[in-house]
Amino acid sequence: MTQAYGELERIFRRLALLGEASGLLQWDMAAVMPEGGAAIRGEQLAELRVVAHETLTHPRVAELLDRAERDEAGTLEGWRRANLREMRRGWRHSNALPADLVAAMSRSVSECEMQWREARKANDFEGLRPRLQRVLDLVVESARIKAAAFGVSPYDALVDEYEPGADAASIQATFDQLAAFLPGMIEEIIARQARGPAILPPRGPFPAGRQRALAEKLMAAVGFDFAHGRLDTSHHPFCGGVPEDVRITTRWDEQDFTRGLMGVLHETGHAMYERGLPAAMRLQPAGAARGMVLHESQSLLVEMQACRSREFVSFLAPLAAEALGGAGPEWGVDNLHRLYTKVSRGLIRVDADEATYPCHVILRFRLERALVAGDMKLVDLPGAWRAGMRELVGIEPPDDRDGCLQDIHWPGGAWGYFPTYTLGALAAAQFFEAAVAAVPAIPDALSRGDFAPLIYWVRQHVHAKASTDSTAAIVEAATGRGLGVDAFRRHLERRYLAR
Repeated sequence: MTQAYGELERIFRRLALLGEASGLLQWDMAAVMPEGGAAIRGEQLAELRVVAHETLTHPRVAELLDRAERDEAGTLEGWRRANLREMRRGWRHSNALPADLVAAMSRSVSECEMQWREARKANDFEGLRPRLQRVLDLVVESARIKAAAFGVSPYDALVDEYEPGADAASIQATFDQLAAFLPGMIEEIIARQARGPAILPPRGPFPAGRQRALAEKLMAAVGFDFAHGRLDTSHHPFCGGVPEDVRITTRWDEQDFTRGLMGVLHETGHAMYERGLPAAMRLQPAGAARGMVLHESQSLLVEMQACRSREFVSFLAPLAAEALGGAGPEWGVDNLHRLYTKVSRGLIRVDADEATYPCHVILRFRLERALVAGDMKLVDLPGAWRAGMRELVGIEPPDDRDGCLQDIHWPGGAWGYFPTYTLGALAAAQFFEAAVAAVPAIPDALSRGDFAPLIYWVRQHVHAKASTDSTAAIVEAATGRGLGVDAFRRHLERRYLAR
């Protein structure tokens, strides 16, 4: 290494630590911070982001990048070549924006997130709208600046923040393929399930403490290390923290244990990805998670592919009955599996089954593209949401609480994020299919609560790659083909329509 590249590694290590400190402050804000701390927390986060932005956009960094690319691009070995590429990518995103815009966005997002909590409780979209409009205005301003700098559309500039290289045209093409078969398949699945045995819902209450104890036992089965992470409660489930200190949150429903439990397993998949990133690249851009498509693939690999399989439910059923004081046929494997694989037209994205879930994502993709492009006004969002739900899901929310107020993403500034959920589901299906083909013992291991064979496979083929290659290249190397809808379709047919 020359002096230029070595100095860049030191600078990006500092930036990574600043980003991780911000992440832990955000976890604290979502999980345990009292409401009175919101204003100063917003200032703290804004200041940390400005410091990071000023560090990355200092003229010295541009000079070092130019020198390193000129002197070392062809001679750097292994992951460091990818690291230099990822350094340039991070610099391009930051250098496009002025510091005052970064600070304004951070403050606006913190304020809007806190108000969203109250607005959702009160079903008060109009009360949230002025602050949400401020966030949207700043998002659009940032997107337009980046679009001009990168030579892409504003929406594509936003998507690229969450999934490098993705764009609206390719996402639309994939979603069109899903839309070609999903509506008919959903109708067929619902009709078939209606002809089958009735589901017997286990009856609560299920105390949150008991649910948590069961969840932690299942997290441990997946491989979660409680010496390097913890489980807490928040308004919206998420996974945050850092690889050495992963923070998972969920929300509990004392009348329905299934929602919180699968939420925990979903976030555990995210956590396993973070914990599996290579230590040799720690605190460097190439050592970070590739993007949200792969991140979501890992959460859905655990939750949907593995933990809703009949094999895993046969392991879960007796544990759940014991932990929650259940007895009777509603706690049997067959009934719980029917419960965990029921397809229905629901209002809430995070509670949606895997067949209807893409419809929820397609709706958000359409709406946020229209809002960013200026083709729709924010005041029209509630009505457009209701119309889109009727068209895509076949059900209409009775209020905004279970409509356009249900997600934290837009108040939190995450515009362009939603498509990665469904792209991640497609990748999860491909990964699981490839893993089982390579290691046929995986399903039987899941029936014993043994995730080791599955986790070992994804550690090698996904986690270890970090950001050394593109999502497309990682998926193709692991599965033998590019990301597409075929494996997802086969998965739905096997699980729901096999004779």
